[in-house]
Amino acid sequence: MEPSVLVASHVSALFPTSQPIAVYSTQKDILNLSRRNEASHPPEHASYASLFHTPLTGTILLRVTNGGFMLELLSLSSDVPPLRFDFPAPILPHPSIMMWESEELHVLLATRFGSLYRIVIPIREGAPLWTPHANRRWYREYVLQAGWVEGLVQVQGTHCVVISLPGGSLLRLEADALGSDTQDDVWRESRSDARSFLHSIASLLHSGPPGGSDIISISTHPQPTDIGNVWTLSRDRHLRMWTARGGCVAEYALSSTAPGRSVAARTSSPSPANPSVLLPPEPQRLLCVFTPSHTDDPHVLAFIPTEGSLTSGGYFQLFVVNGDTLKTLTVFEASETSVHCHLQDFTVLDDILYTLWDKQGQSMVEVRGLAWDASEEETTGGWSSAMYAQEAELTPAYLDELLLSPGSTADKFFEAIMRPGIFSPLTLQTAINQYTDACRSLPPPHPPQLLVSYATVGEQIASVVGCTVQRTKDPKTGAPLDENYWNALKRDWEGFIARCREIERNGRWPLAIGRGNPEDGVLVIERERIASLAGEDLPLRLHRQLSSSETMDAQFALLEVLWTMRTRLGPRLLLTLEGGLIDVVQQEIAFPYADIIQDQARLSGFRDEIDEGLESWIAGRLQGIGRIQEAARFVLDIIGGFDKEVKREEEDAELLSRPISPDWLKALSASYASTSVHARYDISLALVTLLFFLADELHQWDQGLLAEIFVVYRGIAMLRYVARQPAGDSATPSAQAQLGVSGGDDEVVAKLRNMHVSSSRGAKFHPSHSLFHRLVNLYGHSPGLPISAHRFLDATGLLQSLSPAHATRLEVLFCERLRLLGYREVAREVLAWLPRTPAVTYVLARLWLDEGRYDDAASALETLAGSFGPHSALSLDDQEALSVVLPGEKSFSTQFDFYLHVADLFKAALATYHDVFFTQLALSVAPPGIDTMALWHSVIKGLTDLGQYEDAYTALVSAPYERLKRECTSQLLYRMCEENAVDRLMTLNFAGLADEVEDALAFKARNADPRIRPFYSRILYTWYVSRSDYRNAALTMYQRARKLASLMGDPATFFELAELQLEAYVVAMNSLSLVDSKNQWVTLPITVETGHEPRKRRKLTKHIPESKYATGRRDAEMVELKDMQYEYALLSARVEVVRRDPTLLSAGDLALPPPSLVLRLAQWNRFNTAMTTARSLDVDMSDLFSHLTNRCLRLSRNPDAVMSEDTSDWLLTDKVSSWPGTPAEKGWRYLRQSLERHDGPQTDYRYSKVVLETIMAFDRTSPPPPWLIHTLEASRFTRYSGRCRLKMSFWAQQEHHPEYLIRTCLRFEVLESALDHTLSMMRRSDARLTDELSKTASATWLPYTLIDQVLVAADSQQDLSPRGRSLLGDLRTEIANRMKRVQKFSQAAA
Repeated sequence: MEPSVLVASHVSALFPTSQPIAVYSTQKDILNLSRRNEASHPPEHASYASLFHTPLTGTILLRVTNGGFMLELLSLSSDVPPLRFDFPAPILPHPSIMMWESEELHVLLATRFGSLYRIVIPIREGAPLWTPHANRRWYREYVLQAGWVEGLVQVQGTHCVVISLPGGSLLRLEADALGSDTQDDVWRESRSDARSFLHSIASLLHSGPPGGSDIISISTHPQPTDIGNVWTLSRDRHLRMWTARGGCVAEYALSSTAPGRSVAARTSSPSPANPSVLLPPEPQRLLCVFTPSHTDDPHVLAFIPTEGSLTSGGYFQLFVVNGDTLKTLTVFEASETSVHCHLQDFTVLDDILYTLWDKQGQSMVEVRGLAWDASEEETTGGWSSAMYAQEAELTPAYLDELLLSPGSTADKFFEAIMRPGIFSPLTLQTAINQYTDACRSLPPPHPPQLLVSYATVGEQIASVVGCTVQRTKDPKTGAPLDENYWNALKRDWEGFIARCREIERNGRWPLAIGRGNPEDGVLVIERERIASLAGEDLPLRLHRQLSSSETMDAQFALLEVLWTMRTRLGPRLLLTLEGGLIDVVQQEIAFPYADIIQDQARLSGFRDEIDEGLESWIAGRLQGIGRIQEAARFVLDIIGGFDKEVKREEEDAELLSRPISPDWLKALSASYASTSVHARYDISLALVTLLFFLADELHQWDQGLLAEIFVVYRGIAMLRYVARQPAGDSATPSAQAQLGVSGGDDEVVAKLRNMHVSSSRGAKFHPSHSLFHRLVNLYGHSPGLPISAHRFLDATGLLQSLSPAHATRLEVLFCERLRLLGYREVAREVLAWLPRTPAVTYVLARLWLDEGRYDDAASALETLAGSFGPHSALSLDDQEALSVVLPGEKSFSTQFDFYLHVADLFKAALATYHDVFFTQLALSVAPPGIDTMALWHSVIKGLTDLGQYEDAYTALVSAPYERLKRECTSQLLYRMCEENAVDRLMTLNFAGLADEVEDALAFKARNADPRIRPFYSRILYTWYVSRSDYRNAALTMYQRARKLASLMGDPATFFELAELQLEAYVVAMNSLSLVDSKNQWVTLPITVETGHEPRKRRKLTKHIPESKYATGRRDAEMVELKDMQYEYALLSARVEVVRRDPTLLSAGDLALPPPSLVLRLAQWNRFNTAMTTARSLDVDMSDLFSHLTNRCLRLSRNPDAVMSEDTSDWLLTDKVSSWPGTPAEKGWRYLRQSLERHDGPQTDYRYSKVVLETIMAFDRTSPPPPWLIHTLEASRFTRYSGRCRLKMSFWAQQEHHPEYLIRTCLRFEVLESALDHTLSMMRRSDARLTDELSKTASATWLPYTLIDQVLVAADSQQDLSPRGRSLLGDLRTEIANRMKRVQKFSQAAA
């Protein structure tokens, strides 16, 4: 048979764990058993496994985990998640899956507590195989009458189950009726004994060892079949055949050692050859029932182990069933390689025997054809063994070899344990959890690394392992003991790796062998892996033979020499040689390879490391081989060659009809490819080592052959590097879409793109793949090994190059796909092996672009511009390689198209600077007649986004599109405003675009929130002021104030908005004051807000234009400077009032009328502010002066009380406090100056009159201040001049104030003062009679009625003072004298 090899993939790396379905029992007295697992046996490791396959369901893997409590079903043909059942008691061996009428899957099993369960899974074509979270009744239970059971379970069909009992008996259960979703099954039990009653008595007389009749293996014919017999093998090696009715009908005693080959005539023997030696009591797979292809009679193949034999691990004996008898056909021993091995399982498929052996904890498969009689024994071909290919084990010696190369100890060990296939995700998580628990068991304090949760197991391992190792210092010198620290760290890592190795070794324990889908071949199930028996390709076979020093054909003589030299050189020299070789391959080749190799051999001291004996032996062998160059070419063909089937082109119909390969098959293909790559790399490295040995003779070699050797080494080294990389969770959906993965594979990749191993305690597993696995999924998968692996390796194209100076299309495409998958570090490392061709430069630039190295990417892409266009000097190969990585796999015809493509790349990466740069380059080479508006827009917008506003302005004014200028102007303006670049904005003149600037800023000023930056109204104001347009500047700020006023709804923001509004008013007034005084006004349209203005505006009603009547026109209103001043004063007063009384905010009395504002200010003794506000708002100040007069009167009466009330702050100003005198004197002086400032002829001295009345109302006995009386008596109008002024002054004095004083005194009954003022008036009137200029009729006029009232009042006053009586007499005298004088004037006039 052809040589075969085992390739495997970890279960935990393929299938995520799902929430188990709890299974309950109707037995109430069932015990709650504890689930114990050894430290090296995680509960996820399987203790039993079997395969089931039908065309309808595909292949299903059944596993029993968690110490026998968990049943797990894995579909190997679909993507459904695992189905898990958690049982209350351990499951007895062996559960089985059966198909019932192509409608349901039945899983039948029994537990140790005597419960028989049937799990029912409905099957529907086209639907998922199962849904783990379906809300349904999954199982039915039947409680055995025997109760507790310890035995083997053999499921013969959906209606029959056989259970072995102690003593060799069988319990047969047959289903009378199957249950439903609401009912359980109905079973009938029957028991059969191995021997009759008489035979039992004879056995008692000649009893054998105890327990000899216990059954350790049981088997039936595979389904579908109508054969109802059962075959068992007991510990005393008795093979028995059981029927449903007859019980044990046949028995055969097998020998403990292999009998002779001539056993054709041997008949049943009731006694064994050595009955005292019993087989182990554990259940074993020692029987196999099958029907050969040449007959319909069932055959039974039994295996008897011979553990003490030095020639084999046991022997097989084949029986044919004739009715109720067993007839021996052949007996044959196991192979010599099975010595000291344990048979785990065996099966017969297509008349070929497949055996699975446990060889020191590893799986070994042996295969041979069956002979049906002794004459055919020689034609079977003997045994063919298959094991796993040799792989590096992380032994302490291997770890020491890793440390020979430079680098961190932790990094090297971490990289080694994370290589795909070395340890499973389950192993790593279990090991790090155990390591963490061990560290936490130490006395505290614990390192912080132990108290942190991690996203992945890899991150946890890198952080936690070695965290307890501390750097110490020498107690004598204080110097750090670095050597001790590194040794302790190395030992800690070695301990963790040893823990991983122990767990992984237990996970690789073989369990079963079988076959699911025939196309998938023979499968080996281990505790934590699924393996496939695949054909061994030539590199693997040669590597195995060379490693085991087997004899090889003469054509491989050079390989023997190379391998011997490689093994004799030692690891240190090989690492040095490998490092130098990598440097040679990764650098640009500027010298012949012969010179380079000779120089490297001299630098590494290659010849000095080889002893003379080895050198002589190698030289002699090479001389015996002869044509070394031809032999080297043959070795190159081995390294880069693939099977013939790889080159077969498949028809399109075959590709379309091929079903999507399951993920585990792709994982096996990736594993096979990785194994083959490592074998090829070792052979390639040995071949290059030969070149160093023959360095002095290479000048005579064909230089093309040397180049081919190096390019093959380059390709296989790249594959080896990629094969060692884990996939992690780097793939992204967008990357998969760009790669064009097929629809079915799309779903697989999408589901697995972010899966990793969780580091949380008790967390569920997620699939973790190798990078080769993802690449196999990407390149496509073909059924069958090694064809699928070879097709993948061939598709990469890394072994097809002929010259290291070129990068082929497939090589560049391989690097590009790594980049698109998201593995940037791997892609960068692989690209370092390739020469800097345009295609490689483009992929490297795209990689730098993905990593954010935009400057490096831009520099590389800019150099590629010369590769496009009619003047390109690229070769056809370079053009092809470059085109395959470009969009659409088509090259660009012009540099303009390439620059646009690069600009789009940077735009997608949000690298605006480089996007603008390449867009500008595209504009510089744009062909004539092409619309470049979008490019100009991109440049302007990009420069604006970058903050290069001057350059954006330059591009804006340079653009040849007027519409684009108008559109981009506002964008530039807004961005500069938002970025607070107003100063730079004002330096730009926007020639020809001023209207667009003003419209854009005005729009924002009208609609943007004036409270939020940028303040567009201020910016627009600055724009107008810089251009001396003060009217529009004032209008802008006034509109800002009006907009702020409309926002005053929230009391919490009153002061903030009021301050902003006052600021806007001030700026508007200042700007408008710079306009000619005749034109200090602005106009603005009447809006809804104007209806709530404090003053009524004057509308422009003259010269109404016809456009006013057009649709959409509004009335305009004129706002003058004094209107702004009025609004400013009103708002200032309101702010002052609210600041003194914040309760007004909550009461909603923000819009108090002006009189109320002035009055409140006066009540709070804010007299200066009140007077200024009243003056500005044209509010009468009578109440204000009355209140001020009262304050002065109180100061005069009781100054201490007034000062203690803390209401005299109006007396504490700098000006008032500097005056001399008492507080009362200061108060009266303040009142006098206030009257002089705010009272006069224009007010008809009404405020002085109010003061007088207030004084007299307060205390009429106290005389008013003389200055007040003088003001009212001697007031004059001052706006007239000359004679008119004197005449009008006299009129005012006569007509108003004397009469007012007299009437006031009368009103307050101060008769003495009334007489005094009347007498004074009479005397002044008499004086005017003598004035020649006053000789008119009016000159003799006096208010006689008022004088009469004074006289009457004085006469009626009983208690008039003596002075009053004197004044009354004088008044009467003055009246008499006046009457006489008037009569004289009358007579003279007549």
